[in-house]
Amino acid sequence: MGEHDLNRRQFIKTVGVASVAAAAMSLPFVKANASDTRFQGKTLRLLTWSDDTGLAALRNIAATFEDKYGCKVIADRTGSTSEMVAKLKAGGDRPQYDIITLAGVGAEGLAAANLLEKPDLNRIPNLVDVPEKYRTGANGHGIGYLLWCNSLVYSTRTIKQAPDSYAALWDADLSPNIFLPPPNWTEAMDLIIIAAKLAGGDEHNIEPGFKKLAELKDRVVTLGENPNQIAELFRTGSLDMGGLYAPAFFPKQIRDPNYGLGATFGMKEGFYTDLMLSVMPKNRPGDTDLTYAFINHSLDPLVQGKMAEDIYNGPVNAKAIISAEARKSPFILTPEQIAEKAIMHDNAFLATVHDQWIRRYTEIFSS
Repeated sequence: MGEHDLNRRQFIKTVGVASVAAAAMSLPFVKANASDTRFQGKTLRLLTWSDDTGLAALRNIAATFEDKYGCKVIADRTGSTSEMVAKLKAGGDRPQYDIITLAGVGAEGLAAANLLEKPDLNRIPNLVDVPEKYRTGANGHGIGYLLWCNSLVYSTRTIKQAPDSYAALWDADLSPNIFLPPPNWTEAMDLIIIAAKLAGGDEHNIEPGFKKLAELKDRVVTLGENPNQIAELFRTGSLDMGGLYAPAFFPKQIRDPNYGLGATFGMKEGFYTDLMLSVMPKNRPGDTDLTYAFINHSLDPLVQGKMAEDIYNGPVNAKAIISAEARKSPFILTPEQIAEKAIMHDNAFLATVHDQWIRRYTEIFSS
């Protein structure tokens, strides 16, 4: 995963308009197994990420959709949500994609540009099992299909028991060398709120949070722009802990004992989530019924479980099927954990304080 893959994490109020070339990837035609033959021979065009999350979507959503309906999914993949927005804008009225999967801020930008169709929720039957707060985003223009979930990441070599509170970041004996998210990421906004709450404040009384963050300054090795670099620092013993950060950034490294990487969603304060969306451009090249079928398939309980197990994202379907073995993993989120501990940040509120908080955060860790 390259650095450009991280651009989708930025909390941006506007998005760029430069045209970006995307690498095209065609999935093989798979013969339908099901009796439903409505879509045999039809084609759906998908734009998704080029990172591990996008590849997981191709394996677990697109390929199984092809298998179910005997259709073909042609997927373009690009590095960031801002590039997806730029690509659709650059195409003007020309039909390019039936479905785009992206972060909420990108969907908001496309909706504001009047480029999206607002889906008819009655045509997505699996939504009945999705909690209301995860069903839609971007003022109804996007359908939630997974949760990007952030936690504490730690070295299993130096920290033998998974932390159960964000207060562990402030324990110099437990974690002398730490990393934090870069200032322009949503994770930094959430960390500021966590620090404030640990210090007796909250998002509306934020000053205690900045004072508490300043206590970390001398122990911060890096502000983690590049997950591959973070993983290497853990592998070489240069880091003990960090966050907020998503285990989804490290699906391969977490499974490799050479990295000594651990992560936990078990903090008593809960964990922050960001709703990822599927959107329908107004001008689409394919069949509308096929497009709705794809959105519905992405919410299938089995598909949702496979995505969670594969890429450590949170399922939005409350009936997602997580295997007994996967439920033993601290990295794989279950619907029960999400219902109990997931926190959705208020993007509208963060937009009002975003610039000021970035400046304060940057001042603390750059001086």
